Amino acid sequence: MYREWAAEAERAIVTRHLRRVWLLPGTILGRSGWPPSPGQRVHWHWNYWWQAHLLDCLVDAQHRDPTPARDAVIGRFSSSVRLRNFGKWTNDYYDDMAWLGLAMQRAGRDVEPILAELRSAWTPDGGGGIWWRKGDRFKNAPSNGPAAILHARVGETERARELFSWMDSTLVDPDTGLVWDGLRVDDHELVKAIYTYCQGVFLGAALELSEVDAAARTVRAVAAHCAPGGVLRGQGGGDGGLFAGILARYLALAAQRLTGPEADAARTLVLDSARACREHAAEALGGPLFPSEWSQPAPDEHSRDLSVQVGAWLLFEAAATLA
Repeated sequence: MYREWAAEAERAIVTRHLRRVWLLPGTILGRSGWPPSPGQRVHWHWNYWWQAHLLDCLVDAQHRDPTPARDAVIGRFSSSVRLRNFGKWTNDYYDDMAWLGLAMQRAGRDVEPILAELRSAWTPDGGGGIWWRKGDRFKNAPSNGPAAILHARVGETERARELFSWMDSTLVDPDTGLVWDGLRVDDHELVKAIYTYCQGVFLGAALELSEVDAAARTVRAVAAHCAPGGVLRGQGGGDGGLFAGILARYLALAAQRLTGPEADAARTLVLDSARACREHAAEALGGPLFPSEWSQPAPDEHSRDLSVQVGAWLLFEAAATLA
């Protein structure tokens, strides 16, 4: 069932969103909205990290059901990211670069240009960690979490552990176990906003480093505070459309790598969220159109965003690994 839902999500998003870049043969990226605005038709609206997660979903699908055709799409997609990014793999946001690095590494591509940028972003300011973006004075979970995962996966364990330790000592609420957003370094202000995104990347880093206690604590915190009625909470459209899907990805890994009640809780959160999301989808061109809040019916005001649809696809691919 979950594998079929993942395949449905893939067909729908490929049908509605994947198009050539500037009409150039051999290129393909995801349009940022559907139905597309004039600017979205020509990929004028460019959101680098949404495309990174779309690439990650294509890689998920290739693991689930490998085909030569999809493998070719993954290659074209990777090249098209660089083309649309004006010939570069990098940008000014370290979280964006970490996400593209994770997707490219899973796709078997060279990620050294991205790793070089991430290595240069570490400073001792604020106790360690990397910046959110170039020229900024903010360090947060959205940059340090995926960077730690990537460093760990390429064997740079010492740096990965430095980033994880900074998050664990700085951003974890001692009362709830939830992960706060970040630290404004100059005035030492903690930004205590709670996003599903931050829980997901911290969980992913803990799992990559076999920090079992921290991972289990995070699963318990998510179950208690981020999943009303047992369904992961949405966070609107735009960038927020990806947040719960990111968390679902790492909850699925937790279900496979942890033991005991936390593994069961992680599995239940992913599968119950997948059932809710599919139940509340609406039929549209190519297949289901998913809601931004998985416990509420589609369409909603954010359903046209590529981020919302890819977030749901992330969820279904995560569920498929547990089926």
